[in-house]
Amino acid sequence: MPEFTLTRIRLNPHHKMVRADLADPVRLHRTLMRLAPDHLGTSPRREAGLLFRLDRDSEPVLLVQMAGHPQLAALPPGYGTAHHHTLTAMLHALTQGTPVRYRITANPTTYKPSPIPAEGRRPRGTLTALTGTAATAWWHRHSTQAGLDILTTTATPQPGPRHNPDDPRPFHPLTRFDGTARITDPDLLRTAVTSGIGRAKAYGAGLLSLAPA
Repeated sequence: MPEFTLTRIRLNPHHKMVRADLADPVRLHRTLMRLAPDHLGTSPRREAGLLFRLDRDSEPVLLVQMAGHPQLAALPPGYGTAHHHTLTAMLHALTQGTPVRYRITANPTTYKPSPIPAEGRRPRGTLTALTGTAATAWWHRHSTQAGLDILTTTATPQPGPRHNPDDPRPFHPLTRFDGTARITDPDLLRTAVTSGIGRAKAYGAGLLSLAPA
């Protein structure tokens, strides 16, 4: 397994590019990909192992996880204050039965395949965003598959990214889940941490953070 790192960027809200990135998810993703090496092929985000989350508890902070060490000098001057550390010790310390605190911003969805036609190509199915209790149930299912036994959960809808600034509806609705859990399968959990959970990873979803309970 490559050495994964987590970078915490305390954003400068007065910086022109920060304001532009926070208003445009495609721009933000492009800026964060500067932290990764060049020439990563046709799926650069996946190859870089890049996941990120925007936390707005008191001031905007970006958490950026990736395989390898970030190229922090590639960020625009004055963009923010960045510090990073490796996740090696944390990943190795995951053991069955250990209680943890968690946070993840996710894109809970359900997919309904289309009927199989008598002839011709099968049309694309329907992807539906989940909210409320349905979103929480989605998280409980996915966390179980990720090696966690959820003990407590608080679900908080988040401002989702939009393609059109004039349209108030997010095209990837996001929900943040905070709470406590017990580790049931450390190997599944390591995979979930390093690979992310769910859809919309390029738009700030899927990064699972853990801390001692």
